[in-house]
Amino acid sequence: MTRNVRIQQVATPIGVVAIVFLLVVPIPAALLDVLLALNISLTILVLLTTMAIRKPLDFSVFPSLVLVFTLFRLGLNVASTRLVLRDAYAGEVISAFGHFVVGGSIVIGLVIFLILVVIQFVVVTNGAGRSAEVGARFTLDAMPGKQMAIDADLNSGLIDEREARRRRAEVAAEADFYGAMDGGSKFVKGDAIAGIVITLINLIGGFVIGMVQKGMSASDALETYSMLTIGDGLVTQIPALLMSVSTGLVVTRASADEDMGTAAARQITQSRTAMTIAGAAALVIAIIPGIPRLPFIVVGALLLGGAQIAGRRDRQEAAEGREPAPAAAPSPEQAAQALVEEMGVRPLEVLLAPDLVPLVRGDADNDLLGRIRLLRRKVALDLGLVMPPVRTRDSVDLPPSTYVIHLHGVEAARGEAPPGRVLALGEGLGHMPGTPVVEPVFGLPGRWIPQELGHVAEASGATVVDRVSLVVTHLSSVVTDHAASLLSREDVRVRNERLKEDDPSLVEELVPAVLGLGDIQRVLQALLEEQVPVRDLGRIYEALSMRAKTGTATEDLAEAARLALGDVIVSRCTDGGVLRVLTLDPPSEQLMVEGLRTREGGSQISLPPDQIEALMASLRSSVASVEEQGHQAALVCSPTIRPALRRLTVLAAPHLPVLSYAEVATTRVPIDTAGVVGIHAQQVSGGAPAPERE
Repeated sequence: MTRNVRIQQVATPIGVVAIVFLLVVPIPAALLDVLLALNISLTILVLLTTMAIRKPLDFSVFPSLVLVFTLFRLGLNVASTRLVLRDAYAGEVISAFGHFVVGGSIVIGLVIFLILVVIQFVVVTNGAGRSAEVGARFTLDAMPGKQMAIDADLNSGLIDEREARRRRAEVAAEADFYGAMDGGSKFVKGDAIAGIVITLINLIGGFVIGMVQKGMSASDALETYSMLTIGDGLVTQIPALLMSVSTGLVVTRASADEDMGTAAARQITQSRTAMTIAGAAALVIAIIPGIPRLPFIVVGALLLGGAQIAGRRDRQEAAEGREPAPAAAPSPEQAAQALVEEMGVRPLEVLLAPDLVPLVRGDADNDLLGRIRLLRRKVALDLGLVMPPVRTRDSVDLPPSTYVIHLHGVEAARGEAPPGRVLALGEGLGHMPGTPVVEPVFGLPGRWIPQELGHVAEASGATVVDRVSLVVTHLSSVVTDHAASLLSREDVRVRNERLKEDDPSLVEELVPAVLGLGDIQRVLQALLEEQVPVRDLGRIYEALSMRAKTGTATEDLAEAARLALGDVIVSRCTDGGVLRVLTLDPPSEQLMVEGLRTREGGSQISLPPDQIEALMASLRSSVASVEEQGHQAALVCSPTIRPALRRLTVLAAPHLPVLSYAEVATTRVPIDTAGVVGIHAQQVSGGAPAPERE
């Protein structure tokens, strides 16, 4: 096997070098006969191969073969011209072709030769060249659409990353192939022109040499060299014509699941009506006076017989319900691979009840997959996280109108989206028909109303949300809340390599000299847990490089990164250009500093349960007071206790940002104190008093 591979690797380069030598080194007539026979046989092989392929990329080496075969034929033309002009003899093959075609008349031979040249140059070569040019243009124009279709299938989970890479490679290979065919067709056209020029040289040059050097009469010289020229032209023009036909077949071949012969026979006979009319037309022509009857009667009978066979085939397919043939049983390796792929857990998955499946292929405004693609872009620009592909599939186990969002194979959210209805959010909707519900993301009261009443609800001041928007908003909430768990090690590696292209010294200083990709991943996850964007990886790396010199604890590294991104964090917490803050009263903050404990999983605040409960009650009261005024606030505290305090506040106010004084100091945003939180604090903004400490 290895020896055969080596022979295949060196055979083509040796052949090309031999063709170059053929242009300059004289060869005997016997060897020319062998090479001419080889040329004709290989060209027939190429023609049959182009008819057997199912799609053009199955014969991707064809453009290169066009160049090699063109060079081979030109080399044979040069070698035969040398023999014709020098010896007035160019081997038995050329002589046999000349005498066979001429049939005793040089005029007939020249006419047939000229007809072949016109057929090749005017009809086949020009048509193949135009088809190749148009095919290359349309293939390049269609590339963006094909790439977007692949990305859509990947985003929706219909294909995996490996299949997406294979399809992208196939699209690129198809574009390269048609581009190469556009250039290869020019070789075919040039070959036809060169054949005409060489034929004229043989004819005129031979006539002159025969009379001047060999002392022939004009008639003898004309007969001798005309015979050789016609034979030489036919021996080279016939393979060139076959190669032109092969080029036309390749560039006009559409992808199919069967070879050209099978597809042509099946598609030509697919219409019983067309065959019946054609057969009847042939029989009508046969009865016209003066027309030979037998040929048309035979052809008409064959067409009518074929129509009867096609009719029986159609009836048989209709009786069988056109059921496809049973697929062959998969091999054990394929079955095992399919089982492994089925066992795999997707990071994100949306399960739809059967009556919600139309959401996947809706119109431009209600296409779930298209909206998910837009969501991926939004999440990437908002958090710096490349959202993993979302697999969308139906589940007969779900109740009607229900969708479920899975995160790493575990249900993370569930909702309903009844067909034919829209969700109206707002007060005063009791007079409208529909089912009252609570919106799953923001907890707002709403009602599923008939779709045709959506404009009426909007006119009454309600907010109307369509089903696709509801599912996408719910998915967005799940992705935002669990962004840290969706950041994979591979995502970190890709971001690291991208930053390395822009700032190699920064990356090399940190990774892997000080921190590994796992350490970077944990820091970025800590940032994403509090919805801190990780887009500016350069500033994050700079902060980590400085902080890692004194320690590599994840919490300390994350706090250093937060300080570097202080302006970004504060800008996300502003409300109308103002940062409204809740502060801790000094006694409570002092108690927290004294109760701070550092452990392996991060720092924690150790306080008696009643004090923690009082602090949480005060926090809930303050947050509620700010939200009643239509604003949002952030809790500000000392940098020392910020991480530990965040772990406490997530229980009472999961979405409340917790900032440190150092992070707020990095910006010049106006600050408005909205309240004071503490174990003994009273609300400055009019909230309820906090419970008293016992």
